[in-house]
Amino acid sequence: MSPTGTYTVGRDSVVVLCKGGRLPSWHDLTEAERIAYRQEHVDLMLDVGREHGLMKLEGFRLVTAQGPWQHYWVMEFPTLGGAEAWIEAEMRPPSGAHGFYEYELARWHWREGLASWPSRPKPAVVPLTDDPHHVPELGVRTDSIVIILFGRWRPEAETVTADARGDDEHVELMLDVAKRHGLTRIDAFRLIAPKPDYHRAWLIEFPTLEDAEAWLDAEVLPPHGRYSDKWYLLARPWAPEYFASWTAPR
Repeated sequence: MSPTGTYTVGRDSVVVLCKGGRLPSWHDLTEAERIAYRQEHVDLMLDVGREHGLMKLEGFRLVTAQGPWQHYWVMEFPTLGGAEAWIEAEMRPPSGAHGFYEYELARWHWREGLASWPSRPKPAVVPLTDDPHHVPELGVRTDSIVIILFGRWRPEAETVTADARGDDEHVELMLDVAKRHGLTRIDAFRLIAPKPDYHRAWLIEFPTLEDAEAWLDAEVLPPHGRYSDKWYLLARPWAPEYFASWTAPR
């Protein structure tokens, strides 16, 4: 496939990708203030999600935090207006004043083509509660590991043929790794406004760290790896049962 784009792009929704965390000032608050601000924030975001048809809310906690960036979030809305309302509400004080936020708007990338790649069922996620206003103790799930991948083609990729880049061989290699190591999910998003160092973001989930390492090793093999820039982070699913409650029918 051509680096100039023959992959399908979903245009029936807008995805918000967020690098998020708490600023040091959050820890200067009293416990009572943190509880009150957190509850007000949850109530606000639930209202915004319902009003604008929140379709997906998933969080991932980085295995190694990047400064104030501790979590990666994926939110999906049917319209751009819903995405904008979410971003505006999330940054609203008092809670928002103590948060780190970096947002990107994206579309699903090659969703239909990747749907057949997983070789093992994803760990089941059952909504935890009928009333997500009541927030339980949150934590990670440790029964899988998630690769967060950011990537783009290098400029010279457009000057050579797909055969020279080894596109087909790369797909066959990654499908083999997916099968042998029990890939449970692979989602890709194309940024609406590409960044200089990456144009797409990926979530790739495996049962174990060893499985994820096999994928990472295969990703960079030449010749295909020669023509793309990629960087990776490892994460765990963050309280998936609770956040599934935010979009569950009620």
